[in-house]
Amino acid sequence: MNIAYIRVSTIEQNEGRQIEMMKKMEIDKTFIDKASGKNLHRPQLEAMLDFAREGDTIYTESFSRLARNTKDLLDLVERMNTKGIKVISLKEGLDTSTPTGKLMLTMIGAIATFEREITLERQREGIALAKAAGKYKGRKEKELPGNFDEVYKQYMNREITKAMMAALCNVSRPVMDKLLRKYKAQA
Repeated sequence: MNIAYIRVSTIEQNEGRQIEMMKKMEIDKTFIDKASGKNLHRPQLEAMLDFAREGDTIYTESFSRLARNTKDLLDLVERMNTKGIKVISLKEGLDTSTPTGKLMLTMIGAIATFEREITLERQREGIALAKAAGKYKGRKEKELPGNFDEVYKQYMNREITKAMMAALCNVSRPVMDKLLRKYKAQA
């Protein structure tokens, strides 16, 4: 079976270019993630790994779509090769089942890791300069929602979970933890 894995980093980004590339490959099943490649915790990547079987071929636009650091990329491809799954990158024109493909994969993975580290370093430098100039203050701290007292009581009475609490307050789970700490400090 021919399987396509497509990834863009954010919900706002368009995967159309990658989908167009896959049309030539006679794809039977496509998996699309809209998430960062900084780690391997992506729902469609995991679904694809569960779905793929020995003899399948996974096509990706480039190896950077699979992973953004060398270790993750090599581990992921090794996992697929162990299951008898071939991985082909269209951009790099490489087949990971060949010795040359394996060598080039390692080199490409190292370059992707380097690029990510350089980007993060530039970001940190830019933030430091902006802070020094008084132009960067970080993210605005979330305020307690108006319904927080009521939701907090439900949580303390074990009527709802923290995840439900976060949903009722329209915040993420990590932000809910910060709000709880803030609330307890004020009490």
